[in-house]
Amino acid sequence: MTYNEDFFNLANQLIDAGRFIDSKGWVPATSGNFSARLPDGNIAITVSGKHKGQLQLDDIMLIDADANSLDGKKPSAETVLHTSLYKRFPEVQSVLHPHSINATLCSRIFKSEIALEDYELLKALAGIDTHESRVVIPIFANDQNIPRLAGQVEQYMDKHGAIYAYIIAGHGLYTWGSSVQETLRHLEALEFLFDCELRLHGVKRL
Repeated sequence: MTYNEDFFNLANQLIDAGRFIDSKGWVPATSGNFSARLPDGNIAITVSGKHKGQLQLDDIMLIDADANSLDGKKPSAETVLHTSLYKRFPEVQSVLHPHSINATLCSRIFKSEIALEDYELLKALAGIDTHESRVVIPIFANDQNIPRLAGQVEQYMDKHGAIYAYIIAGHGLYTWGSSVQETLRHLEALEFLFDCELRLHGVKRL
């Protein structure tokens, strides 16, 4: 298969994102998966089973909007969680999913959701321009049935409206944005805010 310039541009952005996220310790072993949407609607996404801090161009593959491989490579089992977000939000152009300590601990401490309120750094999230804001990050039970899990996320948003991110319990965080760079900003801000909440609740960190 011949990849176009848009694919290579986004693939390189995902590779750079993987190195940054790995430098923070948020994608241990081969955990996590990242994606970005091309102008034609197809999606560049990390292949299954690769260390995200050591990604090469061959570790980024191409899928269509329905999560079908277009180049014969094997995507993550969680690919449908990416494509469901792209289908719901036309403005979303990137999805990042790390397995950070903060997100994992938050899912143990807060159980169903974590509320972030009155933090200056909330303004790092797209559309928020005041610290006087409240952002709720829902937490969903882990499920090996990914279409069912994606359906639960959809049902939550049908009831509560758009969200900035969600956590899968004992697993990791999903967040998204209008570009890889914006999604990275969301991720870094949320990780800081999760750390604040954990410390407020007495979780000791080394």
